[in-house]
Amino acid sequence: MAQNIYDDPAFFAAYSQFRRSREGLDGAAEWPALRGMLPAMGGHDVVDLGCGFGWFCRWAIGAGARSVLGVDLSANMLERARVETADPAVRYAQADLDSLELPEAAFDLAYSSLAFHYVADFARLARSVRRALRPGGQLVFSIEHPIYMAPSRSDWATLPDGRKVWPLDSYLREGPRTTHWLVPGVVKHHRTLGTTLNVLIEAGFAIRRVEEWKPSAEQLASLPEAAQELDRPMFLLIAAQAEFGTARVLAQRPRVR
Repeated sequence: MAQNIYDDPAFFAAYSQFRRSREGLDGAAEWPALRGMLPAMGGHDVVDLGCGFGWFCRWAIGAGARSVLGVDLSANMLERARVETADPAVRYAQADLDSLELPEAAFDLAYSSLAFHYVADFARLARSVRRALRPGGQLVFSIEHPIYMAPSRSDWATLPDGRKVWPLDSYLREGPRTTHWLVPGVVKHHRTLGTTLNVLIEAGFAIRRVEEWKPSAEQLASLPEAAQELDRPMFLLIAAQAEFGTARVLAQRPRVR
């Protein structure tokens, strides 16, 4: 079972103060880039893996999706999501992404924001998501960039001349990283960029687009301190599509709604 850090009272209280927690998608710096990788929502059945407060679920319905299933491990997150969601076409379920099994050929889009780096067995999850997508279905997600996750000391280092650098080490040593993020003992799982892409390919996905996120000119103008994000990538954004060769097999089976 994945670590349920979001139900830790101290962690949840601190996380709730983030701009993205208070303002939703508009408070997430990477959202404009991630939104640009999404297909049109019209008529789609969507699953949001690690849905948090349900911000994307509500956006997808507002953008024309037919139905949205939001999945999260955190009872705290789901409680808030349910309170703030009025549309009956959005439903929520508590589940662990490390053991999640989705119905076959049930969705046109699987989406996830900053959740997959908590998953120990990404290959198993990728196969489960692939089976859950209809022919031509898409997976669009963001994770912490492997360069951001890899270091044994996840903070800027200051050189003798005063310059700050990101202290990259242990990049090829994949596996758990225990960090102090809001509270001590938060466990994430580091995988290289190559491993992440190859897992998707081996699960039956074709890679459509990869973005190593950086702040836009507009974001830099309004928030000059964001310039440090040009010195190391913080987020990795990936769009992939279920390959049709595998999808034909799924298409012969009845859809589960």
